[in-house]
This record gives sequence, C-alpha cells and structure tokens, in this order.
Amino acid sequence: MTQRRLVNAKARREKKMESSAIILRCRNHLWLVAFTLFVVWYLLLYVLDWSSLSPITQNHVSIQSGKFNPVDITKTTNEINGMSPSFNRVKDRWNKHGTAEETTNGEKPIKPLGEIVSKNQETGKSSDKPRLSCSGRYIYVHEIPKKFNDDLIDQCQSLDNWTNMCQYIMNKGLGQQLPRDKIFGNTGFYATHQFSLEVIFHNRMKQYDCLTNDSSAASAIFVPYYAGLDVARYLWGSNVSERDSGSLEIYKWLKEQPEWEFMWGRDHFLVAGRITWDFRRGVDEDSAWGNKLMLLPEAKNMTILTIESSPWNSNDFAIPYPTYFHPSNDREVFQWQNRMRKLKRRYLFSFAGAPRPNIGDSIRSEIMSQCQKSRRKCKLLECRNAGNKCLKPGYLMKLFQSSVFCLQPPGDSFTRRSTFDSIVAGCIPVFFHPASAYVQYLWHLPKNYEKYSVLIPEEGVKGNKLSIEAQLEKIPKAKVAAMREEVVKLIPKVSYADPRLRLETLEDAFDLTVKGVLERVEKLRVQGRNSNFVGDEEYSWKQSFFGTLGNDEWDHYFKRRSKEKYWGK
Repeated sequence: MTQRRLVNAKARREKKMESSAIILRCRNHLWLVAFTLFVVWYLLLYVLDWSSLSPITQNHVSIQSGKFNPVDITKTTNEINGMSPSFNRVKDRWNKHGTAEETTNGEKPIKPLGEIVSKNQETGKSSDKPRLSCSGRYIYVHEIPKKFNDDLIDQCQSLDNWTNMCQYIMNKGLGQQLPRDKIFGNTGFYATHQFSLEVIFHNRMKQYDCLTNDSSAASAIFVPYYAGLDVARYLWGSNVSERDSGSLEIYKWLKEQPEWEFMWGRDHFLVAGRITWDFRRGVDEDSAWGNKLMLLPEAKNMTILTIESSPWNSNDFAIPYPTYFHPSNDREVFQWQNRMRKLKRRYLFSFAGAPRPNIGDSIRSEIMSQCQKSRRKCKLLECRNAGNKCLKPGYLMKLFQSSVFCLQPPGDSFTRRSTFDSIVAGCIPVFFHPASAYVQYLWHLPKNYEKYSVLIPEEGVKGNKLSIEAQLEKIPKAKVAAMREEVVKLIPKVSYADPRLRLETLEDAFDLTVKGVLERVEKLRVQGRNSNFVGDEEYSWKQSFFGTLGNDEWDHYFKRRSKEKYWGK
C-alpha cells in the first residue's frame, strides 16, 4: 500500500514537472512570437516605404521625355467647334493674366498633369507636403524636337571629348550609385557629373505637381533643351557655325510656337547646365570660346538658368551645381544632417584643387602654400592629372567631413562645384570673392552671408598679406557652431532630390528654383511685355543683391578687369 502511494506520488510529480516544462516552453514561444510581431510592426511602420508601392490604376498618364499624354481629358469648346487650338491658347493666356482658375467662357481649365499623376500615384511616391493651390504655379513643358534632348542622351558616348558621359546619364542623370559606407552612410549618393544638371532638372520637372497640358493655363513655359550637353560636343576644335547651330535652331522653333507670342518669350525658361561663359561668345571667330546662346535677341527675353551666372547681365540666374547627394525622402535628409552635426572635424580648414598659373590674379598658389605651412591645421588635396583624387567622390567627401572650414577660391571662373559638396558635408565655406556665391545663388543661399560663410578679401591673400589660419582661428567657437548649423540647414536647399521620387515636406534646389522662376515671370508680367532691366546691366549684380545701385561696398571686385580675367574678353 505504502509502495503504491509512493508510485502514485512519483507519477503526480512527474506529471506536474511535465506540465511545468510545457508551460515554460509555451512561455518561451510566446516571447518569441511577441518579439517577431514587434519586429514586423517596426519594419512596416518605420522602414518599409509604402509610397513606393504603386497601386494598379485604370487611369494612366505617360510622362516620358517631356511628352505628356493624359487620358480622358475633355476637349475645350473651341476645339470642338473647329477653331484653331493655337489661336485659342494664346487668346486664353491673355485673358487669364497668368491665372488658371477658369477660362473666359466659364469652362474649367484642363486639369494639371501633376494632379492627375498624384491622384493615380503613377510617380511611385505620394507626397505628404501641404497641398498648395496651383493658381499661379502651372507650368507647361514644350514638346520640342528630340534632337534637342533625347537624341543627345542616345549619343552620350560623343558628348565629351575625354569622358564617356553614358555612365553619368544613367539613373535619370544622377550617375552610378555610390556604395553605402562610413563616408556616404545609408543615404542616396551618386557619382554625379557637374554638367548633368539639364537631365536631372528635366526629370525632376516631370514630377512637378502643377504641370499642365494647356499652355493657356500656364504661368511659365519650360523648354527642355539640353544646351550644355549640346555645346560641349563642339567646344574644342570646331567652328562657330557648329557651336551656334543648336541655339539658332531652338530659338527659331520657339518663335514659331503660339506660346511665344504671349510675352515674346519672357515667360519661357530653360536650363543651360554649364557656366555662363560657355554661352557668351562675343565675336564670330573660330578661336573664340563657346557659343552665343545667351547673346541672341531671343535669349534677352528668356530666363536662363546656369550653374554660374554673369554678374554683368540680367537674363541668366545661377542655381546650385548638382552634388553627389540626391535624397529620395525626408528621412534620408534628416539622417544625413544629424550625422554631419555629430562629426568630429580634425582640421581647421582644407582645400581641394590645383593652382592656376595661367591666370595672373589667381590666389590658389598662395592658398596652397599657406595650407602646407599650417601643418596639422590644414589638409590639402591636390588635383593632379595623374590619379586625380578630386574626381573620386570618396576622397572629396572624406576631406570635407573632416574639416571645419573649406576654402573656395575662384578657379577658371568665379564659382566651384566644391562649394556645394562642402555644404553637403557640413563644412563652412570660405570665399574670397562675392561672385563665388553671394551674388550668384540668390534663390538658394541666405542674403546674410555671414551666417553661413566667411569672406576673406582676395587682395589680402595675394602676396600673403594676411594669414588664413589666423583669420579663421579668431572666430569664436560659439559663432563657428552657429555657422555650421546654418550650413547643415542648407543641405536640402542646395541638393537635387532623386528625380524618380519626391521629398515629403522639404524643399530642394529644384523647388526653390521653380519658385524663383515663377516669381520673376509674374514680375515681368506685371511690368508688361516690353519690360527690360532698368539701368546699366553692368551693375545688375548690385541691383540683384543690394536692391540698389547706391551701395559701392564691393565695386572693386567687379571692375571690368575681373570680367576679362574670367571671360577672356
């Protein structure tokens, strides 16, 4: 009996232990399930980009190479009645005075393509930006002959005498994607060519939210002519007729379009993705540089966007060089900005470049000499032909990320792409001439230049009359920190977002450019069709920056000899 009780007790203990083991295993499995569910929830909420999953829709908009083919757009009454669409477009634009709220006969305007795209989510990414009215923001994109854009892309092998541009045209003009490493982080960096802006801008325009296929409703007309890629084929070893052929043909084509008659081209704009001096040949001699795109009568009416404008002319406007950074969403921008804020920078200042012995007034040799003498406080990256590290994004970005200040002296011209690469790296730019940035990028950089940069007069550096190191060291640390924060805030404003996607709340360089163009066109519209720059164009830089011709603070920088120095005329 006693033995039987012991057996039963032992059986009960074993059963209890087995039950406990089962409960323990189940509890462990529950923790595993709970953890897995948490990971899945986190990935779905914070990592996966739902907006990139394009739903299948019945309505489809094809936007390729500037061709806009919206489906199910109702014809206007005038077209149904057999009247000339061209005549009516011009007539409607006069009646609307730049607005697109309704037509004079009470009809609603044709829906802007941007709204159709956004509704159908054909762009591949929805936008969380506050929805702005398209009134005063409509843009019509001319469907120009393919020889002026698409055919140039197809001939990418012959666009440059020394470089195969095909590798830079891929990914909508961004170039090859760079590896995600400790230099570039986990964000959108590409090996972007400094002269690929025309392609990038055109592809970004296809994502613009207020495109319209009704030119009479447009506030501005975009001409997707790749002027820089076109002229680059003929800059060396050609005659003037070859270099000028594209400019003459595109202007002839534009003047034949009904849209030109509305303001005689003053509401038209295009991007010429090189410096202004490549398009301002003043004499018809084969030995002279560039073409005359910006000197032709039609150009005087248009707004031409370049990566460097002429301080002495009023029809071209500078917009930032393309950098290596092309974020696809706000998160990538914020992540990169936070990383640039936290970096420890071991060098007080740095310079990446080469001397310009053929330019008599160049201060680059003095800058390089001072940098070498500063020992551990300055880092010099020399751009030599043999194994030029300046052509490799990794070396440049590593240099800028390790520097507090980045020197940006003039080179072959006033401006440098390096300025914008250094800003993306959170490095405070140091300029030696106001035309290197201040009077150039008025739509993108703060007018109060002391908030984000340092200006050291070039005449002080010439002959080593002052020490760059001493000038930078006397800036209080608190001010340096404030300046760096301003630079970090500028990163999205000087970057062109990935043209295949959209930023959600931030404005990039494209957004600010379009805003500037629309404001300029509206101002010209108010002034009248025959409006021109009032005063001597020689001082247009002063009017643009100071708002008055009375300020003579920088006059010595912009004497005619400076123009000859950088233009050769």
